[in-house]
Amino acid sequence: MFSLASIATMSACIFLFGLFFAIVTNFQSMVKEAESGVAVTVFFEPGITQEQIEAIGNEIRGRAEVSDYQFVSAEEAWMEFKEDYFKGHAEAAEGFAEDNPLANSASYAIYLSDVSMQPVLVDYLNGLEGVREVRHSATVANTLSDFNSLIGYISVGIILILFLVAIFLISNTVTTGIAVRRDEIGIMKLIGATDSFVRAPFIVEGVLIGLIGAILPLLLLYLLYNKIVVYIGAKFSFLSNLINFVPVDKVFHALVPAALVLGVGIGFLGSRITIRKHLNV
Repeated sequence: MFSLASIATMSACIFLFGLFFAIVTNFQSMVKEAESGVAVTVFFEPGITQEQIEAIGNEIRGRAEVSDYQFVSAEEAWMEFKEDYFKGHAEAAEGFAEDNPLANSASYAIYLSDVSMQPVLVDYLNGLEGVREVRHSATVANTLSDFNSLIGYISVGIILILFLVAIFLISNTVTTGIAVRRDEIGIMKLIGATDSFVRAPFIVEGVLIGLIGAILPLLLLYLLYNKIVVYIGAKFSFLSNLINFVPVDKVFHALVPAALVLGVGIGFLGSRITIRKHLNV
């Protein structure tokens, strides 16, 4: 009964861990998608040649912080400007047909692999020859970076709490098993049983509790994940515009090994610590 209670409690802990893991994975995906839209824009000195612009592009491409970059010519910049600011008034833009007001607005739009590295990249770009101006949003970058850090701290805190609770429960189970079998253990020692022989069943018991307690919630989460995503999308339609939910296979690709290692590790540590503390072998 104590073992079943420990399995049930372990399952509850791993279920909460898996649920939180899925939530964090989706939030991290949302932040990553937001980061992919944050660009640093580089403008060039007047009169710079195309060869110099390409040389700057090669410098940018070699940076570890850069995931992608795009060259925007002065003509493309003007076309985009017209679509945004002269919408419905095309005749007003015709006066600039022969005189592009954004003639010196050719630029590189640079996208970062890690938005927290934006200050380093901006300092580097400002030092490049031929670069007139570097535009970036420090506020957006800092907000996304801080949000990522917050998610990391919360994740570590919750995992630590679940870890300690599960070890406590398995420890109690093993302690009860030792108390019930103390006479048998004494007899085993009297007839020559080694320390490892006495310890082994309790360690195996703890590992099995952890393993079963991890498998059951994983199966339940796998069955519920898609249903929960569909329900949230239907109930809170505005979230569909904010979050592209991560597919279940991608979530479980990382969750399954993490949950199994966590369950078996907790079972092993809980039983091992308890045996060293309570068994006089």
